[in-house]
Amino acid sequence: MTYRKSLPLSGLRILVVEDEYMVAQLLTLMLEDLGCVVIGPFPDADSGVAGVRNNIIDGAVLDANLGGGMTSAPVAAALQAASLPFVVATGYGSLTLSDEALDRAPRVTKPFIEAKLEATAMAAFRRPIPAAEG
Repeated sequence: MTYRKSLPLSGLRILVVEDEYMVAQLLTLMLEDLGCVVIGPFPDADSGVAGVRNNIIDGAVLDANLGGGMTSAPVAAALQAASLPFVVATGYGSLTLSDEALDRAPRVTKPFIEAKLEATAMAAFRRPIPAAEG
């Protein structure tokens, strides 16, 4: 892991929902390399929703399709209810997804390219810069 103290994502707690073990591990390592603290990964929507409810998080990366015809739509709904940003990870590129919230969210395609993941995560999860006092 490369530690870059000045990176805007340093210390952000990002929940990951991904059903493929190896993809989840790769995504976890990439997010950690960007300075994030990864919560999860969770393999399905039910555990992902519980992860949103039971953890302090700053945002999430959600696999759009979780296998068996399931999607991350319930997790997206829980995140929206909590006013938390999320990024959708999909292998379907620009195709329309089955859920409006998932379809409108910032998207990163699989297989992951670290620079694209970084740019998408920085845009979605960046913290506001505090106003200078004076």
